[in-house]
Amino acid sequence: MKILIAEDNLASQIMLKTAFDDLGHDLVVTGDGRTACEIMLKPEAPKLAILDWMMPGMDGVEVCRKVRETKLSDPPYLIILTVRDQTEDIVKGLKAGANDYIIKPYNIEELQVRVGVGCRVMEMQATMTRQIKELQAAMAHIKTLRGLLPICMYCKKIRDDKQYWQQVEGYITTHSEAQLSHGICPDCYRKHIQPALDKIGNKNKKKA
Repeated sequence: MKILIAEDNLASQIMLKTAFDDLGHDLVVTGDGRTACEIMLKPEAPKLAILDWMMPGMDGVEVCRKVRETKLSDPPYLIILTVRDQTEDIVKGLKAGANDYIIKPYNIEELQVRVGVGCRVMEMQATMTRQIKELQAAMAHIKTLRGLLPICMYCKKIRDDKQYWQQVEGYITTHSEAQLSHGICPDCYRKHIQPALDKIGNKNKKKA
């Protein structure tokens, strides 16, 4: 997964880069908060960001706030790293939009696991987004019959929205995905078919 590492301390930056390089992630690294924010607001932005709280230009909490205020269609997973361990600091970071809050000094394996959780969340979010788009595309191709349809009380033709009268089967075919198969109902069989058969039978009897 494409991950942003925003950390102004060079030693910490190298340690983070090494830890996630080893896991095969595609890394974008910066030491400036304003640059981190710009990166996260680009169309091809990383799906996950590890943000140090204290950075030049803009701090990690403000980056979180700006990203969430933008209302991205595919919001990223944001993790704040900081030495601030007071409850009010944690609350402030999470209220700003962080998904996770990790206090320094941290265990690198724990951080890797938490990033793994974030990656799984983003993968599920991507799957849901794709399924929603597929459903919307499918719904866009579905034709439905709605509203009040004018129908002739004698011949049963339907008047369309262009004021033309057409057979029911033609209207249904045009305005829905239904495919019609013609048959004969019992009432019509007795009314139309059976008399015709009886007439043919009577003629044959007379000839005989």
